[in-house]
Amino acid sequence: MKKYKNIIITGGAGFIGSNLAIGLKQKYRALDVIALDNLKRRGSEFNVSRLKEADVKFIHGDIRNPEDLEASGKIDLLIESSAEPSVLAGYGESPAYLINTNLVGSINCLELARKNKADIIFLSTSRVYPYDLINSLQVVEESSRLSWQKAQPQNLAGWSQQGIDVDFSLEGVRSMYGTTKLCSEIILKEYINMYGIRGVINRCGVIAGPGQFGKVDQGVFTLWALAHYFKKDLSYIGFGGSGKQVRDLLHVDDLLALIDIQINSMDKVNGKTYNIGGGKNVSLSLLETTRACEQISGNKINIKPISENRPADIAIYITDNKKVSNELGWQPKKESGQILEDIYAWVKDNERLLENLKLIT
Repeated sequence: MKKYKNIIITGGAGFIGSNLAIGLKQKYRALDVIALDNLKRRGSEFNVSRLKEADVKFIHGDIRNPEDLEASGKIDLLIESSAEPSVLAGYGESPAYLINTNLVGSINCLELARKNKADIIFLSTSRVYPYDLINSLQVVEESSRLSWQKAQPQNLAGWSQQGIDVDFSLEGVRSMYGTTKLCSEIILKEYINMYGIRGVINRCGVIAGPGQFGKVDQGVFTLWALAHYFKKDLSYIGFGGSGKQVRDLLHVDDLLALIDIQINSMDKVNGKTYNIGGGKNVSLSLLETTRACEQISGNKINIKPISENRPADIAIYITDNKKVSNELGWQPKKESGQILEDIYAWVKDNERLLENLKLIT
C-alpha cells in the first residue's frame, strides 16, 4: 500500500471496526490507523486497550458530531463501519438515534472525505433489500432448514439458488435500519460524481467471528455460542418456531482480506457496489447452529419455540458473491464450522469478561 498514509475507521472499537483496524495496522506498520467510536454498544469499551496495544490511535467520538471526526486530522482513506446495526431499532420507539447515526452520521463522514479528498469504503448491509420481496420466494422445509424452491412462480432478477445478487430489486420496505443504509449509499454515489472522491459499497450479510458481543438483534451466531457455553436458554423466534430460518455467515478475517484487496484496487472498484457474505456453502439455520454448538461445547440448552415473526424478519438470506468474486478474485475461505469454533474459543478465553457483561440473562 503506497498511497495511503492515514486511515480512519468509524465504529472502530466495534467488532468489525476493531478487527479491520488491528488487521490493517499489523500488515502495514507504517500506516497511521485511527479508530473512532462513541462506545455506545456494550463491550466495545474493552476493545480500546486492544487497539492501543496494536498501535492504533483511538478517538472517543461520535460521527453525529462533525467536530469529533475532524479531530482525526488529515486522512487519505475512511472506512465507514459505524452504525446502529439492529434491524429492530425504531420499532415501537423513536428512530431518531438510528437516523442521526446511520444517515446524518454517514453524511458527516462523507463531508470529512470530501474535505480531505479521501477515498471511502462504505460498509452497508444486505438489509437494503426489501423483506417482503425476499419472503415472496417460495420455500421448502427440509429436515434442518428452509430452502428456496428451485422453480419460482415469478422470475425475480438478482435471485438464483446461489443467493441474492446486487441486481435484486430495491422496490419495497426494508426496515428503518435498511433504509438509512440505502440512503447513505445513494448519497455516497452523488459524492463520488459531484466531488471526485473514490468510493466502494459493500452490502454485507452476517459477519461473525471472535470478538463480537452478540445479542438477540445483532450477532446471532455469537449469541448461540455464548448461550451454549454459559448454559443459558434461547428461543427460536418466528417461522413456526422451528429454528429453520437460514443465514449465510462471513468470518471477519475474510472481510478483512476483501478490504485489503479493495484499498489496493480503488481505481478498479470506484463507484461499485458488491454483495458480500459467506454464500450458499457457508450458511446455517438456527437449528443447525444449535447442533454444531452442542457438539463444540458438549452442552445442551433449553430453546423455546416462538411462532410469531419479528418485524422485518426473513426466512432465508444467502449472499451471491459472484460479482465480487469475478471482478476481484475474492472468495470466503472459512467454513461455518470453523467460524463457530473460532467464536467458541474466544468465548472460552474471555469467560470472565463476557459473564460480567451479562449479554445472556
